[in-house]
Amino acid sequence: MQASRTASRTPSRVATRVATRVVAATAVAGVAVLALSAPAFAHVSVQPEGAAAKGGYAVVDFKVPNERDDAATTKLEVNLPADHPLASVMPQPVPGWSVKVTRSKLAKPLTMHGEKIDEAVTKVTWTADGKGIEPGYFQKFPLSLGALPEDTDKLVFKALQTYSDKEVVRWIEVQQEGQEEPENPAPVLELSAATDDHHGAADDASDKTEGKTDGKTDGKADATTGKTAAAADTKGGSDTTARVLGVVGIVIGVAGVAYGVLAGRRRTA
Repeated sequence: MQASRTASRTPSRVATRVATRVVAATAVAGVAVLALSAPAFAHVSVQPEGAAAKGGYAVVDFKVPNERDDAATTKLEVNLPADHPLASVMPQPVPGWSVKVTRSKLAKPLTMHGEKIDEAVTKVTWTADGKGIEPGYFQKFPLSLGALPEDTDKLVFKALQTYSDKEVVRWIEVQQEGQEEPENPAPVLELSAATDDHHGAADDASDKTEGKTDGKTDGKADATTGKTAAAADTKGGSDTTARVLGVVGIVIGVAGVAYGVLAGRRRTA
Protein backbone atom coordinates (compact mmCIF):
# COMPACT_ATOMS: atom_id res chain seq x y z
CA MET A 1 0.00 0.00 0.00
CA GLN A 2 2.78 2.40 0.99
CA ALA A 3 4.74 1.51 -2.16
CA SER A 4 1.67 2.22 -4.26
CA ARG A 5 1.26 5.69 -2.71
CA THR A 6 4.94 6.48 -3.22
CA ALA A 7 4.73 5.42 -6.85
CA SER A 8 1.65 7.55 -7.39
CA ARG A 9 3.36 10.63 -5.94
CA THR A 10 6.54 10.28 -7.99
CA PRO A 11 5.05 11.39 -11.36
CA SER A 12 3.52 14.40 -9.64
CA ARG A 13 6.86 15.47 -8.22
CA VAL A 14 8.53 14.91 -11.56
CA ALA A 15 5.84 16.95 -13.27
CA THR A 16 6.37 19.80 -10.81
CA ARG A 17 10.12 19.83 -11.40
CA VAL A 18 9.66 19.67 -15.18
CA ALA A 19 7.10 22.47 -15.12
CA THR A 20 9.43 24.64 -13.03
CA ARG A 21 12.28 24.09 -15.46
CA VAL A 22 9.99 24.83 -18.42
CA VAL A 23 8.91 28.15 -16.89
CA ALA A 24 12.51 29.11 -16.12
CA ALA A 25 13.74 28.19 -19.61
CA THR A 26 10.86 30.06 -21.24
CA ALA A 27 11.54 33.18 -19.18
CA VAL A 28 15.23 33.12 -20.07
CA ALA A 29 14.44 32.64 -23.77
CA GLY A 30 11.92 35.48 -23.74
CA VAL A 31 14.31 37.87 -22.04
CA ALA A 32 17.07 36.94 -24.49
CA VAL A 33 14.85 37.60 -27.51
CA LEU A 34 13.74 41.00 -26.21
CA ALA A 35 17.25 41.99 -25.13
CA LEU A 36 18.68 41.20 -28.54
CA SER A 37 15.90 42.96 -30.42
CA ALA A 38 15.46 46.12 -28.29
CA PRO A 39 18.30 48.20 -29.84
CA ALA A 40 16.92 47.64 -33.35
CA PHE A 41 14.20 50.29 -32.97
CA ALA A 42 16.08 52.80 -30.78
CA HIS A 43 18.31 54.28 -33.48
CA VAL A 44 17.92 57.47 -35.47
CA SER A 45 17.32 56.17 -39.00
CA VAL A 46 16.53 57.43 -42.51
CA GLN A 47 14.12 55.94 -45.03
CA PRO A 48 12.90 57.23 -48.42
CA GLU A 49 9.24 57.87 -49.19
CA GLY A 50 9.23 55.63 -52.24
CA ALA A 51 12.43 55.13 -54.22
CA ALA A 52 15.77 56.89 -53.77
CA ALA A 53 17.25 56.31 -57.21
CA LYS A 54 20.76 57.33 -58.20
CA GLY A 55 20.78 60.58 -60.15
CA GLY A 56 17.23 61.42 -59.09
CA TYR A 57 15.43 63.22 -56.28
CA ALA A 58 13.75 61.77 -53.21
CA VAL A 59 11.88 62.74 -50.07
CA VAL A 60 13.43 60.98 -47.08
CA ASP A 61 12.29 60.79 -43.46
CA PHE A 62 14.66 60.91 -40.51
CA LYS A 63 12.92 58.89 -37.81
CA VAL A 64 13.87 59.93 -34.27
CA PRO A 65 12.63 57.82 -31.34
CA ASN A 66 12.88 58.95 -27.73
CA GLU A 67 14.79 56.23 -25.89
CA ARG A 68 14.75 57.97 -22.48
CA ASP A 69 12.14 57.64 -19.73
CA ASP A 70 12.80 60.95 -18.01
CA ALA A 71 13.70 63.44 -20.78
CA ALA A 72 12.35 64.69 -24.12
CA THR A 73 14.22 65.07 -27.39
CA THR A 74 14.43 68.80 -28.10
CA LYS A 75 16.92 69.04 -30.96
CA LEU A 76 18.12 67.08 -33.99
CA GLU A 77 21.15 67.93 -36.12
CA VAL A 78 21.66 66.05 -39.38
CA ASN A 79 25.01 66.47 -41.14
CA LEU A 80 24.90 65.75 -44.84
CA PRO A 81 27.71 63.72 -46.47
CA ALA A 82 30.64 65.93 -47.43
CA ASP A 83 31.99 63.37 -49.92
CA HIS A 84 28.73 63.49 -51.92
CA PRO A 85 27.33 67.04 -51.59
CA LEU A 86 23.71 67.60 -52.58
CA ALA A 87 22.81 70.72 -54.53
CA SER A 88 19.14 70.74 -53.50
CA VAL A 89 18.02 70.19 -49.91
CA MET A 90 14.58 71.38 -48.75
CA PRO A 91 13.01 70.59 -45.36
CA GLN A 92 9.30 70.05 -44.92
CA PRO A 93 7.72 72.03 -42.04
CA VAL A 94 7.20 69.93 -38.91
CA PRO A 95 4.57 71.16 -36.43
CA GLY A 96 6.15 72.26 -33.16
CA TRP A 97 9.66 72.56 -34.58
CA SER A 98 11.84 75.30 -36.08
CA VAL A 99 14.30 74.36 -38.81
CA LYS A 100 17.62 75.90 -39.85
CA VAL A 101 19.50 75.02 -43.02
CA THR A 102 23.26 75.58 -43.01
CA ARG A 103 25.18 76.04 -46.28
CA SER A 104 28.93 75.87 -46.84
CA LYS A 105 31.34 76.55 -49.67
CA LEU A 106 32.33 73.54 -51.71
CA ALA A 107 35.96 72.69 -52.33
CA LYS A 108 34.88 71.31 -55.70
CA PRO A 109 31.88 73.08 -57.35
CA LEU A 110 28.95 71.04 -58.64
CA THR A 111 27.22 71.33 -62.01
CA MET A 112 23.42 71.07 -61.94
CA HIS A 113 21.11 71.74 -64.91
CA GLY A 114 23.99 73.46 -66.67
CA GLU A 115 24.74 75.77 -63.75
CA LYS A 116 27.85 75.70 -61.60
CA ILE A 117 27.11 75.53 -57.87
CA ASP A 118 29.86 76.46 -55.42
CA GLU A 119 27.95 75.90 -52.16
CA ALA A 120 25.66 73.22 -50.76
CA VAL A 121 23.69 72.38 -47.65
CA THR A 122 25.94 70.71 -45.08
CA LYS A 123 23.64 70.58 -42.04
CA VAL A 124 19.95 70.77 -41.16
CA THR A 125 18.93 71.47 -37.54
CA TRP A 126 15.47 71.06 -36.03
CA THR A 127 14.75 72.66 -32.64
CA ALA A 128 11.58 72.07 -30.63
CA ASP A 129 9.39 75.09 -29.94
CA GLY A 130 7.59 73.24 -27.16
CA LYS A 131 8.04 69.94 -25.33
CA GLY A 132 9.71 68.10 -28.22
CA ILE A 133 9.56 64.31 -28.53
CA GLU A 134 8.35 62.99 -25.18
CA PRO A 135 9.15 59.51 -23.78
CA GLY A 136 7.30 56.75 -25.62
CA TYR A 137 6.99 58.71 -28.89
CA PHE A 138 8.92 59.26 -32.11
CA GLN A 139 8.97 61.98 -34.76
CA LYS A 140 9.73 62.02 -38.48
CA PHE A 141 11.66 64.89 -40.09
CA PRO A 142 11.25 64.96 -43.91
CA LEU A 143 13.82 66.33 -46.36
CA SER A 144 13.71 66.61 -50.14
CA LEU A 145 17.15 65.69 -51.52
CA GLY A 146 18.76 65.78 -54.95
CA ALA A 147 20.26 65.16 -57.22
CA LEU A 148 21.37 61.91 -55.59
CA PRO A 149 24.89 60.76 -56.55
CA GLU A 150 25.36 58.08 -59.17
CA ASP A 151 28.79 56.86 -58.05
CA THR A 152 27.78 55.30 -54.71
CA ASP A 153 25.23 52.83 -53.38
CA LYS A 154 24.50 54.64 -50.13
CA LEU A 155 24.70 57.96 -48.31
CA VAL A 156 25.78 58.19 -44.67
CA PHE A 157 24.29 60.96 -42.53
CA LYS A 158 25.70 61.75 -39.09
CA ALA A 159 23.08 62.87 -36.58
CA LEU A 160 23.16 64.42 -33.10
CA GLN A 161 20.14 63.95 -30.83
CA THR A 162 19.83 66.36 -27.89
CA TYR A 163 17.60 65.75 -24.86
CA SER A 164 15.96 68.22 -22.49
CA ASP A 165 18.50 67.32 -19.78
CA LYS A 166 21.30 68.47 -22.16
CA GLU A 167 22.46 64.94 -22.95
CA VAL A 168 23.66 64.55 -26.55
CA VAL A 169 23.62 61.17 -28.32
CA ARG A 170 25.93 61.10 -31.34
CA TRP A 171 24.65 58.78 -34.07
CA ILE A 172 27.88 59.00 -36.08
CA GLU A 173 29.48 55.55 -36.14
CA VAL A 174 29.82 54.10 -39.64
CA GLN A 175 29.01 50.43 -40.12
CA GLN A 176 32.06 48.49 -41.28
CA GLU A 177 31.56 45.59 -43.67
CA GLY A 178 31.75 42.21 -41.97
CA GLN A 179 31.58 43.66 -38.46
CA GLU A 180 28.82 43.92 -35.89
CA GLU A 181 26.59 46.96 -35.84
CA PRO A 182 28.16 49.76 -33.78
CA GLU A 183 26.51 51.04 -30.61
CA ASN A 184 25.55 54.40 -32.14
CA PRO A 185 25.24 53.78 -35.90
CA ALA A 186 24.87 56.69 -38.31
CA PRO A 187 21.69 56.79 -40.44
CA VAL A 188 22.31 55.26 -43.89
CA LEU A 189 20.23 55.88 -47.02
CA GLU A 190 20.40 53.01 -49.50
CA LEU A 191 20.23 54.13 -53.14
CA SER A 192 18.48 52.14 -55.86
CA ALA A 193 19.49 51.83 -59.50
CA ALA A 194 19.23 54.92 -61.68
CA THR A 195 16.02 55.48 -63.66
CA ASP A 196 15.56 57.04 -67.08
CA ASP A 197 13.34 59.89 -65.86
CA HIS A 198 15.20 61.85 -63.21
CA HIS A 199 12.95 64.89 -63.63
CA GLY A 200 9.87 62.85 -62.78
CA ALA A 201 11.43 61.90 -59.48
CA ALA A 202 12.31 65.53 -58.82
CA ASP A 203 8.74 66.69 -59.51
CA ASP A 204 7.33 63.99 -57.27
CA ALA A 205 9.70 64.95 -54.46
CA SER A 206 8.78 68.61 -54.84
CA ASP A 207 5.07 67.83 -54.66
CA LYS A 208 5.59 66.02 -51.37
CA THR A 209 7.59 68.87 -49.85
CA GLU A 210 5.52 71.69 -48.37
CA GLY A 211 7.29 74.99 -48.88
CA LYS A 212 10.89 75.98 -49.56
CA THR A 213 13.36 77.10 -46.90
CA ASP A 214 16.65 78.79 -47.80
CA GLY A 215 19.87 78.53 -45.76
CA LYS A 216 19.45 81.91 -44.07
CA THR A 217 15.86 81.60 -42.84
CA ASP A 218 14.44 79.63 -39.92
CA GLY A 219 11.03 78.21 -40.88
CA LYS A 220 8.80 78.20 -37.82
CA ALA A 221 5.87 75.83 -37.99
CA ASP A 222 2.76 75.40 -35.88
CA ALA A 223 3.45 75.40 -32.14
CA THR A 224 1.59 72.17 -31.64
CA THR A 225 3.99 69.34 -30.79
CA GLY A 226 3.58 66.38 -33.13
CA LYS A 227 3.13 63.31 -30.99
CA THR A 228 3.05 60.00 -32.85
CA ALA A 229 2.78 56.74 -30.93
CA ALA A 230 5.54 54.25 -31.73
CA ALA A 231 2.92 51.55 -32.09
CA ALA A 232 1.52 53.38 -35.13
CA ASP A 233 4.68 52.79 -37.09
CA THR A 234 3.95 49.86 -39.40
CA LYS A 235 7.47 48.57 -39.62
CA GLY A 236 8.02 48.79 -35.87
CA GLY A 237 4.70 47.02 -35.28
CA SER A 238 5.63 44.21 -37.66
CA ASP A 239 8.98 43.71 -35.94
CA THR A 240 7.32 43.60 -32.51
CA THR A 241 4.71 41.09 -33.72
CA ALA A 242 7.43 38.84 -35.14
CA ARG A 243 9.30 38.88 -31.84
CA VAL A 244 6.17 38.10 -29.83
CA LEU A 245 5.30 35.19 -32.14
CA GLY A 246 8.87 33.92 -31.76
CA VAL A 247 8.60 33.90 -27.98
CA VAL A 248 5.18 32.22 -28.13
CA GLY A 249 6.65 29.56 -30.43
CA ILE A 250 9.43 28.88 -27.92
CA VAL A 251 6.90 28.53 -25.09
CA ILE A 252 4.70 26.12 -27.07
CA GLY A 253 7.68 24.03 -28.17
CA VAL A 254 9.13 23.71 -24.68
CA ALA A 255 5.69 22.95 -23.20
CA GLY A 256 5.19 20.21 -25.79
CA VAL A 257 8.48 18.56 -24.86
CA ALA A 258 7.60 18.77 -21.16
CA TYR A 259 4.19 17.20 -21.79
CA GLY A 260 5.80 14.34 -23.71
CA VAL A 261 8.30 13.68 -20.91
CA LEU A 262 5.56 13.78 -18.29
CA ALA A 263 3.30 11.45 -20.25
CA GLY A 264 6.16 8.98 -20.71
CA ARG A 265 6.96 8.96 -17.02
CA ARG A 266 3.32 8.37 -16.14
CA ARG A 267 3.14 5.40 -18.46
CA THR A 268 6.33 4.01 -16.90
CA ALA A 269 4.94 4.49 -13.37
